[in-house]
Amino acid sequence: MPPIFTLIVSFLVLIVLRVPIAFAIALASMLTIWQLGLPLTSVVNQMFASINSFPLLAVPFFLLLGRLMNDGGITDRLLKFADSTVGHIRGGLGHINVMVSMMFASLSGSGAADTASIGAVLIPAMKKAGYPAAFAVALTAASSVLGGIIPPSILMVIYGAFGNVSIGALFLGGIVPGILIGLSQMGYTYYIARKLDIRPEGSFSMCNVARTGVHALPPMVLPVIILGGITLGIFTATEAAAIAVVIGLALAMLLYRSIGIMQLPRILSDSVIAYSLPMFAVAAAGIMGWLISYMGIARDVAEFMISVTQTRIGLMLMVGGFLLMIGTVLSPVTAVIIFLPIIQQIANVGGIDHVHMGLVVVLTLTLGLITPPYGICLLIATQIGNVSTPRAFVAIAPLILLVLLIIVAGILFPQLFLFLPQTFMPDAFPGLR
Repeated sequence: MPPIFTLIVSFLVLIVLRVPIAFAIALASMLTIWQLGLPLTSVVNQMFASINSFPLLAVPFFLLLGRLMNDGGITDRLLKFADSTVGHIRGGLGHINVMVSMMFASLSGSGAADTASIGAVLIPAMKKAGYPAAFAVALTAASSVLGGIIPPSILMVIYGAFGNVSIGALFLGGIVPGILIGLSQMGYTYYIARKLDIRPEGSFSMCNVARTGVHALPPMVLPVIILGGITLGIFTATEAAAIAVVIGLALAMLLYRSIGIMQLPRILSDSVIAYSLPMFAVAAAGIMGWLISYMGIARDVAEFMISVTQTRIGLMLMVGGFLLMIGTVLSPVTAVIIFLPIIQQIANVGGIDHVHMGLVVVLTLTLGLITPPYGICLLIATQIGNVSTPRAFVAIAPLILLVLLIIVAGILFPQLFLFLPQTFMPDAFPGLR
């Protein structure tokens, strides 16, 4: 059996046997390495090489920052500010759901954390207000994918670290599509509210906006510091994440006084566990990604796609369609690491800018968080809302379609995604120098 078939078949068999994804990837890769006659020390070397990256240190800091936001009661302040801003519009609770997800995304970069924290509050509230349970679940899960798009995005950090692509440029490129997705979800919520004749509650008050805005403003300074510092070249993404954690600690412990010194050991230990599990998956995926390059699969796939179409748009649409299917069974982080050699080979052959390709890849793979069977955000939301996965998927399908339309628009009109990074970080684009 050719090594590539050994890799694929053994991985699929292990998945069917319900072996955890990370172990399935590692074991399938080890079996293929043994078949190729390579030393098994390659496994250890590649696992170490996969996580021996300075930019990857940003990930645990962003995870810790998200935990501080939750435990520090900052999420509640964001909810009150969103309520005072958009709560009076028809579909107000749905708009609050999306708006808080957009703000939370700019602080934590984690979709699953967004779903768990916001969903626990807003899904029951939306059901009580008359929204169908399936729609409340779908909107909460769909808006949570903004955590992988609006900076700081952990997935963009992974992509930039492994693909040698400017993380700052990816962050800036995620702003416009993130806002467009949020606005489209709000528009769809308004349509559903009108269809169900759900009336808005309360009225707009500038005094209330100002009052809640004062409490929500300090944490909202964090994304400005992160993006501003990276864009101006003051510090790297990793240093920005560390600085953000220090500021987050100051906000939670000194300004809001919602976290005490005795709570820190638990928060830190939970963050370490939350970081260690995906990092093992990153290390395991690094072996498979290296094997794909070693066996020349990246070159073969790129040549096949070029034989089908040689246009930039055609190649990017093919990559997007492929990743859309892959995202249903693999986590976005794992998928990026395994298939990055193929993705970048296609970008090189097709003359596609690596920042543009990275943004399309990240946007597409974030949909894997809400598409079964992997769909971790959708699964979390269905458990909170007590809704079956099939019902939730039917309800979330229109929201997925909206994201796909924005991805296609970004492929057809690259400046939609690249205007901000090309304006503020031209050095990330060799062709602009």
